[in-house]
Amino acid sequence: MAYEFKLIRRIEFSETDMAGIVHFSNFFRMMESAEHAFFRSLGFSVHPEGATTGWPRVSASCDYLRPLRFEDEVEIHLFVAELRTRSLRYQFVIRKGGEPADAARGSLTVVCATLDPVAGRLVAVPIPEAIRSRLEVAPAELLARPGPLSVQSQPG
Repeated sequence: MAYEFKLIRRIEFSETDMAGIVHFSNFFRMMESAEHAFFRSLGFSVHPEGATTGWPRVSASCDYLRPLRFEDEVEIHLFVAELRTRSLRYQFVIRKGGEPADAARGSLTVVCATLDPVAGRLVAVPIPEAIRSRLEVAPAELLARPGPLSVQSQPG
């Protein structure tokens, strides 16, 4: 069973703003890319061909702590923070490669849903057992991280 996944990639020029820093919206794309790679690592897709179910987002957040720039290698760490009957909540930690300090921390809550053909709207459904059986919630110590404004004192 899996509760953690790490995706490593480089920042592309198109992801930066005029100051040369990654635009805030691209952190959400990184989190989504990590989620898709996580599903593939389990042998699934978030949208298999002919699928009638999907994973719409119902909540998304990101705290930006340190800038990332063009050509930086980044590590996107995904943790399964909550597993419910019809939904998953992920926590993400994004770091510049090889550095211990977080560049960003985010969260996504996704719901397993299908399109009701009669009502023409999405309806939440239970997560398929084939997927659920491959997931577990990350240990609490991996999910407990200092808040975005906390400062750790340095000796001397």
